[in-house]
Amino acid sequence: MHPLSFFVFDALLIGIVATAVMDIWGWLRPAVFGTSPNYDMVGRWLLHMRHGQFRHIAISSSPAQKGERITGWLAHYLTGIAYAMLLLAFAGTAWASQPTLGPALTIGLVTVAAPFLLMQPGMGMGVAAANAPHPNRARMQSVTTHLVFGLGLYLGGLLLNVTVQW
Repeated sequence: MHPLSFFVFDALLIGIVATAVMDIWGWLRPAVFGTSPNYDMVGRWLLHMRHGQFRHIAISSSPAQKGERITGWLAHYLTGIAYAMLLLAFAGTAWASQPTLGPALTIGLVTVAAPFLLMQPGMGMGVAAANAPHPNRARMQSVTTHLVFGLGLYLGGLLLNVTVQW
């Protein structure tokens, strides 16, 4: 198999596992932070972009879009796979055969820049949720969720080693 095929397969498996771990955390998150993620709003935000609207005063007040739920969930998993590719590019493809926690948590922490600098401002919450009703709680949710995602990257690497023998 071509090395690029290994890279893509590894990133797919690791990214899907990491995103699923993040989703498990999402189910538990209301007990800790009182809120759970809503990927419908991500889908709404993305679908409004095709009409040239990239920023919203409050995404929940913007008109609902057909297919926003599936779009949001698809974007969520594709982003997780892309971040797994970033991990393999950063740590090297050999990381997949001997995963370590450090690079995975680093990528998890670095990727919190996306909600802080893109999603939250675009959805009307301001940079790093500055305009959210409880900005510090929102920031902690983002950081915690992305560290859990980083843990999921590591677990995905371990699972890859248990299930796939190249």
